[in-house]
Amino acid sequence: MPTEPRYDDLLDRWNALLTRCGATADPAAYGRDLLDRWAEPQRRYHTTAHLAAVLDHADALAPHAEDPDAVRLAAWFHDAVYRPDRSENEERSARLAARALHEAGLAEELTAEVVRLVLLTTTHRPEPGDRNGEVLCDADLAVLGGPPEAYAAYAAAVREEYGFVPEDAFRAGRAAVLRQLLDLPALYRTPEARERFDAPARANLTAELAALG
Repeated sequence: MPTEPRYDDLLDRWNALLTRCGATADPAAYGRDLLDRWAEPQRRYHTTAHLAAVLDHADALAPHAEDPDAVRLAAWFHDAVYRPDRSENEERSARLAARALHEAGLAEELTAEVVRLVLLTTTHRPEPGDRNGEVLCDADLAVLGGPPEAYAAYAAAVREEYGFVPEDAFRAGRAAVLRQLLDLPALYRTPEARERFDAPARANLTAELAALG
């Protein structure tokens, strides 16, 4: 898995984003709370390394977005609440975003867009023309299109997060997730991500599915 980024670097990145978006409250307290959440002990894949990777991909795909900073904010919040034994993580993450961004003084329209984008990561199915949603979903799923060794590390980390699930049940559930991803009308929506990630992602997903039996 990628090396965990430096805490101070991520906090600086958050502070700059909130300031640029018009925060009226000191953003550092909110950033520290988020980074504490992303560093919780139950996480093996959904860590600050994943956060930094999604932010980097969102930056790379920013020209495609209508509001790149809304996408960046959504990236910060999209897995801020994460319990592998719970099914409502996206909804709870969206509520956290709504509360924190309102308290920080961001515009209601921007906050509403961030909440919508966080909820979109439940399905990764943006509507046609939803350019912000396309960028966020592509950034979140970019890990699927990495080199085979990086994908294997990602899959192993996901298994660790679900270490409480018996092997047979995990294999069945994971296979269902992989089939759902392969059945998406498109894994990636932006031209850049589609060209870079689609073919290797399908190869990685198909190989893992075969290995699961």
